[in-house]
Amino acid sequence: MKTQKLNMQAIRRFMGLGVNQTGHLEKLLSGLGGMLSILAITLISQQMLGTQDAVLVVASMGASAVLLFAVPHGPLSQPWALLGGHTISAIIGVGCVLLVPSQLLAAAVAVALAIAVMHYLRCIHPPGGATALTAVIGGESIQALGFQYVLTPVLLNAVVMLIIAIGFNYAFHWRRYPAALAPAMAKKPEVSSAEKQQQITREQLENALDSMGSTVDINGRELADIVELAQEKQSQAALKPQQLKLGSCYSNGQYGRDWQVRQIIDMPVPMNRASDLLIYKIVAGANRRKTGTASFEDFAYWASNEVFQNENCWVRGELNREACTES
Repeated sequence: MKTQKLNMQAIRRFMGLGVNQTGHLEKLLSGLGGMLSILAITLISQQMLGTQDAVLVVASMGASAVLLFAVPHGPLSQPWALLGGHTISAIIGVGCVLLVPSQLLAAAVAVALAIAVMHYLRCIHPPGGATALTAVIGGESIQALGFQYVLTPVLLNAVVMLIIAIGFNYAFHWRRYPAALAPAMAKKPEVSSAEKQQQITREQLENALDSMGSTVDINGRELADIVELAQEKQSQAALKPQQLKLGSCYSNGQYGRDWQVRQIIDMPVPMNRASDLLIYKIVAGANRRKTGTASFEDFAYWASNEVFQNENCWVRGELNREACTES
């Protein structure tokens, strides 16, 4: 049973199947915003291209609607990504039609160049690939437009969608678009001296994102807000130094190789100061059987919760929920 559970977790990680934490209101608003934007863009495109060819143009804008209304704070959804991604891709697509004689090769080159150029110009917008491709395979009415295709309908449609996204999302304070208009997700919590030493700045988070060398659909501000919200939640549920008990076991709540359970084997009773030292032994996880010392304040900050051993599982006491990890 346990092996089967681990296999299912591995499959979920491989498939990227995470837990969707968005509420019903958020899902409905995303759909409604997408419907309004596509309705407006379809009307514009039909007036310019006719119903049949307009379908291809609207398809790429439909993908943009998913980004702007489902993940309005993501880097791939921001105004420069939307406008720059579509416009540059449209220019590349039309250029490939004029310069590459083979339609098959032109289509492949257009998408490849669009991806590369969007990377360099920092305006990656996945629907831009469809915009470049549509310029090549979109039919006679689209190809007859030449570089006018860049301005109308592509740029015009992108501007209309941008205006709708700003207006629609502004009505809901947690969805305000672009990301620069979004309020902070959490107030910065008050922290102890031990926490201050381990705080991560927004600049450090942005540098960490840059050092990854690949595109991540989250910006530094949004990541900093998530970290601050997590710190706030942690501070609300954190153990206090005076709650630590001799002989009790505590887990850091981490996963994999970082997970650890420590048992307090010696401490002054009662505690006089938070800076007083206690002695602990690692009874499960990394560095098992080793001992160490820490101040009451530092140990309480490290500990996520008190745990009890139940056969080969460690059980969280206050939640009465298993975090089954072999000890």
